[in-house]
Parts: sequence; structure tokens; C-alpha cells
Amino acid sequence: MSMKALHARKERKIPEWKIKVVEELTELFKKYPVVGIADLTNMPTKQVQLIRKKFRKQVVFKVAKKRLILRAADQAGLDASKIEPLLTGSTMLLFTDMNPFKLARMIESEKVPIPAKPGQVAESEIVIPEGDTGITPGPMLSVFGKLKIPYEIRKGTVYVKKDTVVAKPGDVISPELAGLLQQLGIMPFEVGLKLKAAIDHGLIIPREDLIVDLEEIKAQVMEAAAEALGLAAEIVYMPVPEAVEAAIMKAEAAIAAIAGETGFLTPDVAEYVLRKAVSEFLAVVAALGDKAKELGIEEVPVAPAPAAAPAAEEKAEEEKEEEEEKEEEVDIGEGLGGLFGGF
Repeated sequence: MSMKALHARKERKIPEWKIKVVEELTELFKKYPVVGIADLTNMPTKQVQLIRKKFRKQVVFKVAKKRLILRAADQAGLDASKIEPLLTGSTMLLFTDMNPFKLARMIESEKVPIPAKPGQVAESEIVIPEGDTGITPGPMLSVFGKLKIPYEIRKGTVYVKKDTVVAKPGDVISPELAGLLQQLGIMPFEVGLKLKAAIDHGLIIPREDLIVDLEEIKAQVMEAAAEALGLAAEIVYMPVPEAVEAAIMKAEAAIAAIAGETGFLTPDVAEYVLRKAVSEFLAVVAALGDKAKELGIEEVPVAPAPAAAPAAEEKAEEEKEEEEEKEEEVDIGEGLGGLFGGF
């Protein structure tokens, strides 16, 4: 290339629209602390529009070419060299003030089912359910046979006799299976925005760290809280009421155990000590077996039958009522005698 041609190339003017895009992106990079980088591959335009409309108050969505994004990131003071590997394929930027993990959870939850296409790889099990397919007998019967789906003809339509797995994770969808799934209205795939990474105040968080299992985290937090409470109870950490309560309960149990071992009776531990003694006595009797009778040791009831208590109480109550009636009769008699001077 001649020097003249090279000079002309350098002098070539950059289109105005590119300058405006870079300026706008630079301002957005500076304004928002969090930027999501999403993959638009195989994403239907209609679904993208729905997502943009739904979250337009929380997120600014922008699509631009790789070079323009890198130039804007560089002008905003970000490390463009670390961002470049993330800008493969069709990319959308999501500018927001929200937490990057909340952004990932919100965006990833917006998925829509789509039909299967020949050549796609199954992501999960695909099942043809038992029931009437509504398909009339004909050429489709060969598809049922090829896919090993048990069927029979009922009332002029094909009836699947039982739930049948027609594809497992990793299986390639055949043209026959794709056609059958479409006829049955089964859409085994989902499509949605997929975050590759997020930039949080300049820190790049990869996808594997963004997508978290909330149930697992909840379980871990609960386990950590239980361990912390156990430690607090062990050292009797006074600022935590639950720890103090747990420590008191533990101390009471320890006191009762010591009293049971030593046979030391107090009103608070008497029941525990007696129960333990009876339990040990019965264990000895059981261990001796027939020898217990030879030694004159037999099991004895340790408490009156439950039904006896109500009966005794009832009898005592009746006796008390009879005594009160007698006292009333005497009082009345004495009162009348006082009035009439006696008999």
C-alpha cells in the first residue's frame, strides 16, 4: 500500500453514529455501578422486547458492537482486556443499580418454553405422557413404533398406554421426535437471557458465581446459626437471650443427671431420681430373668393405676359434701331452737 493510500485511510472520518454510541455507553458505564453482560444467542426478538419492557424501570438495556463496547469501557476507566473475552457472539449490556446477584436471579427467571428442533440436544428428560394424543391412525404410527412408545387405538385415535421417556439429557433430538412433540404440544426447551458475567464496581463476577442455589444457601445459614447458638450457649454469652436460655436448660439437665447418679433428693429433681432408680431396678430384674423369682425379687407397680386416682377423688368429694350437709342441718336446728326456746 502506498504512503498516499495509507494516509487517506488514516484520515477516514469515523461515522457520527459510532461516536454517539461510544459516548452514550461511556456515560452509562460511569453512571451505573453494576453492568450485566448477557448472551442473546437464539433469543427470540419478541422475548427480548418483553423483558426490556418488564424491567425498563430497573435496568437500561443496550446492544452494541464489540469494538464500541470496549472503547466505551476503556474511556470509562474499566479494564477492557478483561471484558473482551466475554463479548463473544451477540451481546446485550444491562446497566443497573441493583445487586448483581439479584439481577442474575431476576433475569434468569424470565424464561419461555419453545418447541424442540431436529439436532438440538436434550437438557433434561423428555416424557410422552400416558393418555389420548388426539392423533388419528396413519403414517404417525410408524413414528410411535420407531420411538418405542407403547400405544393402542381407542375411539379412532392413538392412545399412549404409559408415560414413556423418549429422550434423556444429552440425547440429540431426531426429526421424528421433534415432529411428534410439536403435534402433541410438548415444548421441552426454554429460552431466556443468559448472563455471562456481571461487572460490580469494576470487579468481574463470572456466571458460575452469579447463579446461586438459594435453598442451599438458606440451609448453610441455618446450620451456621445453629452452630453459633450452640457456641454462645456453651460460653453462656449473656447478650443473646436464646443462648442464656439454652445454657440454663443444659445446666438443669446436668444437675438432674448428677442428682440421679448420687441419689441426692431435692423437690426439683426427686421425680427424675426416683424414675432413674425404678428404671435401674427393672433393668436388674429383667437381666436376672427367672433367677429374680428365686431370689424373691419381682417387678412391682411403681404407681397406682391411673383410674384409681379419679375414683378416690370422687369418693373424697362425696364425703366432704355429706359433712357439709350435716353441718348445715345442725346450724339450722340450733337457729330454730334459739327462736322458739327449744322443744
